[in-house]
Amino acid sequence: MSPIWRGLLPDTATTDASGGLIVGGCSIVDLAARYGTPLFVYDEAHLRSRCRQAVESFGIGRAIYATKAFLCTAMARLAYEEGMLLDVASGGEMFVALRAGVPASALAVHGNNKSVDELRMAITAGVHHIVVDSFDEIDRLEALHAELRGGANVPKVIARITPGVHAHTHEFIATGQDDSKFGFNLGNGDAQRAVDRLRRCAAVELVGVHCHIGSNVFEASSFAKAAEVMAAFAGPLDLPELILGGGLGVAYVDGEEAPTITQWANVLLDACAALGVTSAVSVEPGRAITAAAALTVYTVGTIKDIPGVRTYVAVDGGMSDNPRPVLYGSGYEAFLPRAVEARRDRQVRLVGKHCESGDILIRDAAVPEDIGVGDLIATPVTGAYGHSMGSNYNKLPRPAVVFVNDGADRLVVRRETYEDLVRCDVD
Repeated sequence: MSPIWRGLLPDTATTDASGGLIVGGCSIVDLAARYGTPLFVYDEAHLRSRCRQAVESFGIGRAIYATKAFLCTAMARLAYEEGMLLDVASGGEMFVALRAGVPASALAVHGNNKSVDELRMAITAGVHHIVVDSFDEIDRLEALHAELRGGANVPKVIARITPGVHAHTHEFIATGQDDSKFGFNLGNGDAQRAVDRLRRCAAVELVGVHCHIGSNVFEASSFAKAAEVMAAFAGPLDLPELILGGGLGVAYVDGEEAPTITQWANVLLDACAALGVTSAVSVEPGRAITAAAALTVYTVGTIKDIPGVRTYVAVDGGMSDNPRPVLYGSGYEAFLPRAVEARRDRQVRLVGKHCESGDILIRDAAVPEDIGVGDLIATPVTGAYGHSMGSNYNKLPRPAVVFVNDGADRLVVRRETYEDLVRCDVD
């Protein structure tokens, strides 16, 4: 099989004289020696480029980074520096963004089951807006209004609508269909009832409506359909804001194609213009910002050949740093950072070190024939939902995260230690 497709690598990826991978001017082999493996390496120029594309396409204040894709203080600060607002879906995400120095006025608060404490935190901090997801949440907002004695603590809110649009993606990350835990159902009248109640509610200021049809969606027509449904609903409401969510997909394996952020913007904004939408249109990209910016570097620990069956290549990470293959059957590619241009003619199953037969990173991985124990092996396009969904299963410490740019590397998340694993234990 041919070498790794360069389209899956971060923007600044090149090779050195010996064929080794360079990202952000830094040798991946050298980074692994310095920081250990598993290791997430992010191309900072790539991250900033995608943030700028989103802001340039939709406008200042109209591109909202979905932090669930990847969040640490450095990432929060970077997205804000590039002109994005930040979408946070828990008190923890809100805390990290605020700790990074992002002002509360740049935060949009999401979540289908926000606690009273999380809502209080959002209101008292003064967030940009809260995306209201249920009638129970409206009850909580009214109770908090009485507790906080109203006044300056009346938050701007957006009503999340479930538009009944089926996106072509995995069922676990489809969110716009009628059978969904998210939002107010449009088809059964809940959406209109919610808007009517929010408009009467003294505890909030309703400024718009929102929808999100799913994650890792490749077909631009799905977004256009959502825009059509939402335009029909939002038009008579005459509200200033219309948020059409995120979910833009990215290529994970050779042969996949996905719209760019600019192409996605053209589809959405052209559809809204044709539909006569007068509200300001915002979006919430996450995966499209971070996924292809990073790769995960592992060390091969065991190669187990079972004649007539298969060959297993086991690495020092696995489902604890990338649960997507286990959760969604997601596909990835692999290559050796020491030999980016090497043909990958050997088929193996790339697995992790966890006590699960299902701990599979790549079911049918193409790798070079000369792969050996001790080699570094990398999986590209791991910048979204790897670190953020990571766990300590089998008490594995979570990996370090490094940003690289212009020949300099900086540690933005240190590797966990065994001491970290018991830090919250009470003897």
